[in-house]
Amino acid sequence: MNIAPNSNPRTRKRLLAAAASVAIAGAIGFGAVATGTAPVLAEAVRVEAPQVPSFADVVERVSPAVVSVRVKAKIETTADDGSDLPDAFDNLPDDPQLRRFFREFRGFGDQDGRDGMRRFGRRDRQPRPVAQGSGFFISEDGYLVTNNHVVGDGSSFTVVMHDGKELDAKLVGTDPRTDLAVLKVEGDGKFTYVDFADDSKVRVGDWVVAVGNPFGLGGTVTAGIVSARGRDIGAGPYDDFIQIDASVNRGNSGGPTFNLNGQVVGINTAIFSPSGGSVGIAFDIPASTAKQVVQDLMKDGTVQRGWLGVEIQPVTSEIAESLGLKSDKGALVSSAQEDGPGKKAGITAGDVITQVEGKDVASPKELARLIGAYQPGKPVDVTLWRDGRSETVKVDLGTLPSSDKQASADQQPSAPPKADTLADLGLTVTRSDDGKGLVVTDVDPDSDAADRGIQPGDVITSVNSTEVNGTDDVAKAMADAVKSGRKAVLMQITRDDSNRFVALPVAKG
Repeated sequence: MNIAPNSNPRTRKRLLAAAASVAIAGAIGFGAVATGTAPVLAEAVRVEAPQVPSFADVVERVSPAVVSVRVKAKIETTADDGSDLPDAFDNLPDDPQLRRFFREFRGFGDQDGRDGMRRFGRRDRQPRPVAQGSGFFISEDGYLVTNNHVVGDGSSFTVVMHDGKELDAKLVGTDPRTDLAVLKVEGDGKFTYVDFADDSKVRVGDWVVAVGNPFGLGGTVTAGIVSARGRDIGAGPYDDFIQIDASVNRGNSGGPTFNLNGQVVGINTAIFSPSGGSVGIAFDIPASTAKQVVQDLMKDGTVQRGWLGVEIQPVTSEIAESLGLKSDKGALVSSAQEDGPGKKAGITAGDVITQVEGKDVASPKELARLIGAYQPGKPVDVTLWRDGRSETVKVDLGTLPSSDKQASADQQPSAPPKADTLADLGLTVTRSDDGKGLVVTDVDPDSDAADRGIQPGDVITSVNSTEVNGTDDVAKAMADAVKSGRKAVLMQITRDDSNRFVALPVAKG
């Protein structure tokens, strides 16, 4: 702004103030300042946003393949139609507001405003939703995956597509042991589907995106990282979960977790939640497990698994010491079931299974997964540690029974009057009625035996794979262990028709 030097002093002062206002406004980014003349425009401040990763491209590609699953069940009709419930309000005071309140209460919970109190009585309405979850298409012809616990109790199923369209689905098959299920949707055209990833390449710290239907809200996306691998949460014999910290809640069950390539690395199936909501600990069924199970379900609606027919327990460091093993890896056979494939091949209680087909067995869970991955009838090489050396037997696997066999006998041997003491072990024992084994009649509460869970009524059947019929047999087995430089002996214990092994230190003896 040019100000003439010969301007009126008062005018000159006013023009200088206006110029200063314009300068300040321009400095702080105001668009215009009224000065009595034409407004002066200034450019707004703009900051270049930093370049950060975005999940938008992945979500845009995979979202059409993710669906909501609604499950309905038939409701049985009862004799009580609830007709006596409205009579309870017939004697209300003649108060319009009070009567209006009870009329509204009677209609509570019904979208059409009908008598809601009847929902506690007669059940002759259409099937109601009993569960809802998530799922995703794995083929263009309408096969989709979800959780068994989402659809297990259902009689009819509805799939809600990404665009809100609803389609009926039929149940193809379920596998409760891995909590997986397959549905099939019939429809015109082809469905957008996604592929399973190679989860062996998934690393702790990798980004993942979970898509699902939490709390029935519909398509919802959350992101996080892989927190851990190989989690065992006690859900079943094949636990091998991927832990993620993406927010997963009720309704996400059966939904997919994607890597940044849009491939499914896992299926949301469980959360750890003291509060009932997400606390950042969720568990996914790995893609490798899901892919194999889903293929079997699509084939004939069932999953056939190999069966070894043995009961197993972990190998502790003390058990490894008592058996002369260099490490505490493997699965200790506590018993071989009658007519089972393992017993037919010569596997006996006390053997430690260390490998299957050359693959190391780190734990009982891993053994279950390895055997379950083979088809029934397949011959497999099983490597055992027995009597201080390794040997291999060939086993023709059987078919895993649909349910575990329940023991029918109740073995409670009565103790003869005379009892002997195994002072070094803190045990009092007596011979069993059939002369096979020693019945524990008392346990010193301060002993190692008590710490390891031995109880009165337990039957000691062998020590270091040698049958015992008296305390002399136990003493000899302990002496032999000391001579061999071992610090513990391995006792086979029978309780309620089941076997287990307990390692007890012999340093005191």
